[in-house]
Amino acid sequence: MRNSLDPAALDAAIENVHHAGMPGLFAEVRDGEEVWRGAAGVADVANGRPVAAGMRHRVGSITKSFTAAAVLQQVESGQIGLDTPIGRYLPKLVPGERGDAITVRMLINHTSGLAEYLPYAYPSLKAFPALADTGPQSLDDHRFTRFDPTELIEIGVTAPAVGAPGGAPGVYSNTNYLLLGELLEQVTGTTAEQYIARNIIERAGLRDTELPAGPYVDGPHSQLYEAWFGMIDPPRDYSVYDMSWVGPAASLISTVADLNRFYGLLLAGEIVSPSSLAQMQRSVPVISQEGKTIDYGLGLHPMEGPGQGTFWGHGGTVWGGGALAMTRADGMRQMAVAVNLQRWNSLDSSGKPQPHPIDDALAALYRVAMYG
Repeated sequence: MRNSLDPAALDAAIENVHHAGMPGLFAEVRDGEEVWRGAAGVADVANGRPVAAGMRHRVGSITKSFTAAAVLQQVESGQIGLDTPIGRYLPKLVPGERGDAITVRMLINHTSGLAEYLPYAYPSLKAFPALADTGPQSLDDHRFTRFDPTELIEIGVTAPAVGAPGGAPGVYSNTNYLLLGELLEQVTGTTAEQYIARNIIERAGLRDTELPAGPYVDGPHSQLYEAWFGMIDPPRDYSVYDMSWVGPAASLISTVADLNRFYGLLLAGEIVSPSSLAQMQRSVPVISQEGKTIDYGLGLHPMEGPGQGTFWGHGGTVWGGGALAMTRADGMRQMAVAVNLQRWNSLDSSGKPQPHPIDDALAALYRVAMYG
């Protein structure tokens, strides 16, 4: 494995993503003591304000790694059983046979069979995954909606199941992580957000990371542009948004530096114990929201390059924003990338997302960052 960073190659790779059509992006790559930070493009297309590598950003489902780690801490303290049925803790939210059959582990690794609530809570997305029959109207309708997590959970639990509990492959569903948030509240006596803030974010020394209570991103940040597969043209800014629609599943605000710090500490066994980390790295096949089968552990998923070692981390998207953070298993090589446009692919005549130059340019940046 080559260890040293190549700043010129990283500079070129990040610029290429911008030139391929990404309004703005920024990243931090680390190798041991070496650190590269870079940014390309604009944070605001209206006034040309540039992006900067230290900006705070909505990082979407990267939140799941934080929530999973919080649950594992409670497993270590004996408050939660990883293979205990969720019905023992939350019988009203997952009643009857399903509550007996779905374990905490199945929630964390998306093998519960519980459906995704989002297409039901956002009426214009009801046809998902038939993208051509969806529309972006609900994104505007719910900009300031304050969702009750138990109501969203009820939608996911009462919707037709997407699989049998423990079945393979699992199906990725935010319903699982809203339930984990309720589980944390049940066993700790405080909200999941407060528990994660105190025992994950503060413990890891993450100064620019929070689970927000309101719709705004405090501090320097980028606007977030959503294209919804070409149906919003030009893409619309959704940086101001009430994130109660995803809560402990995907509402985190962070920086690329904080994300690398978090995953570095996690993989060093400093946020959960080494035995808990080993549980987190036990992966199963799961169908992602993009319809691809991926390996997924407990709030972590692996990425591997040929002969390059395994990286662990998570990706995430929200309306208009996205991020990917991956750390090599030995903790030495790290990458965190944030982007300010989502669903840039237009749909072909069959309704499938078409390849876009951004896809190849981002893949090339990831390659240089992780393996270059």
